[in-house]
Amino acid sequence: MRETNDEGPRQLETVARACDVIDALEKLDGAGVTELADYLDISKSSAYSYLSTLRTKRFVVKDDDTYRLSLEFLYLGKTIRHRHVLFEHGKQQVDRLAEETGEYVHLMCEQHGLERNIYKVAGENAVGDAYHTTKERKADFLHFTSTGKAVLAYLPDARVDEIIDEYGLVQKTENTITDRDTLFEEIQTIRERGYAVNDEEEVTGIRAVGAPTRDANGTILGAISVSGPTSRLNGDRYYETLPEKVMESANVTEASINMSNASRSL
Repeated sequence: MRETNDEGPRQLETVARACDVIDALEKLDGAGVTELADYLDISKSSAYSYLSTLRTKRFVVKDDDTYRLSLEFLYLGKTIRHRHVLFEHGKQQVDRLAEETGEYVHLMCEQHGLERNIYKVAGENAVGDAYHTTKERKADFLHFTSTGKAVLAYLPDARVDEIIDEYGLVQKTENTITDRDTLFEEIQTIRERGYAVNDEEEVTGIRAVGAPTRDANGTILGAISVSGPTSRLNGDRYYETLPEKVMESANVTEASINMSNASRSL
């Protein structure tokens, strides 16, 4: 088992390669030995060995000559989500907010400088099911979503700089913030008013309002947002009503988390 140590913590090459195999099977929606070997630029014997090992550990299944990820990942994912502090204490608020607003409501956190959607609910008037389902399956950038910007606003400035340096400021629409200084100005505004907006910065015709959720020490945990068409998210609803509702939901989630933590110390 080779070890690599080119700047940073020591890494086990075999573990890293196994992760590459899992990632490749997800992106390719399954693959045979030859296809996987070509995709990862490894030998067929190595590809077969990794696939066989993952199959033995029940993380991969084989259909004829095609290997696919198994349902073990589904159960792992559900376990991770249900154990996440935001899901445990924020799910009820997301459900309530979706029922009250009739729009899409998201609960998210940041990991590795990207947005991870933990939970979503579609209100009765919500639009964009396919898009929102895709967002739940993959990580996204932080700078053009209301939840992402709400999180960025409560990270240390140095950490925000690191995230920008790593991922850049990708443009999604003509309204997307792509300038570092402009983003920091927006972050300051979010800190002052307590919530963030996405004004057609991710998808043209869609707006969103997001509020941060923090623990008792002020550490950012994630954010809650409501999104919908500009035809419905406008005027007082967009600038006053929804911000108040989203901030209330975020605050109730915070209170639930803090009370739970406090009870453990009694």
